[in-house]
Amino acid sequence: MLTNDLKKQIQTAYSTFLSNRSLKPRSGQKHMIAEVANTLARADGSGDQQGANICVLEAGTGTGKTIAYLLAALPVAQKQGKKVIVSTGTVALQEQLVMKDLPQLISDSGISTTYSLAKGRGRYFCVSKAEAVLESQGQLGQMALYEDEMAQRLDGDQVAWYQSLLNRFAAGQWDGDRDSLSEAVEEDEWRPMTSDHLQCTNRRCSNFSICPFFKARQELDKVDLVVANHDLVLADLSLGGGAILPEPEETVYIFDEGHHLGVKTTGHFAYSLRVRSSQRWLGSSQKQLSRLLSDCAHQLVLADCVEKLAQPYQTMEQQLELWLLMMEQLFERRDDDRDARLRFSQGIIPDELVVIAKAFAQAAEKAVARFEQIVDLLKEAMDGELADIHRDIAEQWYPQVGVFAARMQGMCWLAQAWATPDEEGSSPTARWISRVDSLDGVDFECRSSPVSAAQTLEEHLWKHCHAAVLTSATITALGRFDRVMDDLGLPAGTTCRQLPSPFNHQQAAELHIPAMNCDPADPEQHTEEVIRYLLQTLPQSKATLVLFSSWRQMLTVLERMSDSINNSVLAQGRLGKQEILTQHRERVDRQQASIIFGLASFAEGVDLPGDYLTEVIIAKLPFSVPDDPVDATMAEWIEMRGGNAFVEWSVPMASMRLTQATGRLLRTEADTGRIVLLDRRLITRRYGRQLLDALPPYRRNFA
Repeated sequence: MLTNDLKKQIQTAYSTFLSNRSLKPRSGQKHMIAEVANTLARADGSGDQQGANICVLEAGTGTGKTIAYLLAALPVAQKQGKKVIVSTGTVALQEQLVMKDLPQLISDSGISTTYSLAKGRGRYFCVSKAEAVLESQGQLGQMALYEDEMAQRLDGDQVAWYQSLLNRFAAGQWDGDRDSLSEAVEEDEWRPMTSDHLQCTNRRCSNFSICPFFKARQELDKVDLVVANHDLVLADLSLGGGAILPEPEETVYIFDEGHHLGVKTTGHFAYSLRVRSSQRWLGSSQKQLSRLLSDCAHQLVLADCVEKLAQPYQTMEQQLELWLLMMEQLFERRDDDRDARLRFSQGIIPDELVVIAKAFAQAAEKAVARFEQIVDLLKEAMDGELADIHRDIAEQWYPQVGVFAARMQGMCWLAQAWATPDEEGSSPTARWISRVDSLDGVDFECRSSPVSAAQTLEEHLWKHCHAAVLTSATITALGRFDRVMDDLGLPAGTTCRQLPSPFNHQQAAELHIPAMNCDPADPEQHTEEVIRYLLQTLPQSKATLVLFSSWRQMLTVLERMSDSINNSVLAQGRLGKQEILTQHRERVDRQQASIIFGLASFAEGVDLPGDYLTEVIIAKLPFSVPDDPVDATMAEWIEMRGGNAFVEWSVPMASMRLTQATGRLLRTEADTGRIVLLDRRLITRRYGRQLLDALPPYRRNFA
């Protein structure tokens, strides 16, 4: 129950914040504060219904979501003695929280709180790994560690750059956080300088006392609020919870950009295995293990562990040969040899492949167990409890064995996902093969992914967390919460609310559908019409975002634009997203025309208020790509249960994406402009009425 004292504390903080910021109260913001506070109060034992401690809130742009959930959650959580984790889908929102929203809240509301930004281990510099990599580049005849990460020796410039990182860290000129580097770093350049939990020796590391990751991790135990991201939260939950972040039972989770949580969850439990690459890696890792034995003077217990890897390795090599043969045969049998992907209907793979995957998984499980034994031995050696393996040798080899264990575990997980049938009545796993070109010639990548996050989140999160809030500007589909409830496995008692928007959509924006002779059912003719429309209207555009649903259509349109239009176009693929947005703002500031051509990633998370964006043109309704393996498997599952996949899945997902796309236009209450949809299905098809009704009430202009 929300006590009168807590109510008064929150109300006073809100009034103080508004006064200090010279702001007026917003209806949606006040509703959100009340919903979050009441949900958290029920979590303290006064709510018996399952899901009473969870709420889902759709709050449009301009509501002031961040301040609302912080004002409500922090006082209640502090009273209950719980931690707050705010989890976002993007780095930009994390930075906004830490650099802007939280400092403003503390200075202007009177609320006292402490906070810290949590990042995965991969964002931090590993001193020991950097030293080992640089040493391996010297003239000492050292073995080349981290083979998967460094396919060749580093050139002089790379060595100098890595050495400069080490020197800057040692001199206290850099804190070891990748995001605090002034220069941009490519992923391939950064990866050799960082670590994961399987490579890290933790307190046994000679550099533990200065480790950037552990110094940051210690801060999390001291603060009231942790700013994280969905990937880090899911990684923590997959380790049982409390391994990286506070224990779920002691935590209030706030998932901002909550519409990303389902996709992030299924992606976190997706696995892959490349057959030829795995064959090559098995041979390479055996050579490395021989070097390990040599460096450790063939220590008896270690030698026994390595020797016991021989049988599982032999079995895996045999099964991979059969696996490769099966892949080649499956692709040879197909009618269309151009298609580089083969999806198994309903996620059911052939019996022969099940047998191969099962035998491989059993052998891989044994190999994983042996690697764990080797890891334990190296830990003992680092602790000084194994006299016949020198500590320095153990510390040098531990990260590499961690790489082996991680690679083997990943292969094992994929094989298990292929070998284990889905439980009857549960959502299926999508399983498919992609034919890819590689250093080994044509390779076959075997993949699996759950189609729904419901079971995973129910098991690892909703049953254990103290309380949870999910919020987003767009979280409903067709104006309802059914889809998100099903997709995320939320309990039946979950509170769901759509909060009033501060925008006058009718007055601020026009939704225009021009006269057209065809729709996207005829893709070639539709693309021609899109080209004609853009050639006619873009010369007059000042600040326009054009959204496409496929690379093919966008590139075709780009090729047909006039030189004068192309000079104003910033196209996805030519530049990175952030660089496009930066250049766009600079052009508009100089009173120059600027047109962005983008795909789905530009349909959300793009904030261009005022004159930076006055027109959004959407080429066609954003239905899922029909051959996406996960969506196709989900559609089959819905049909098998007697449903209609188009009505129950495709249309609701299109509704959510269309609302997100149109939402790029109005970012503040003062914004105005026009949305153009070059797809008349919105007014000619039955489902179009549903999509239209779910949109904000823009002023309509249909030709």
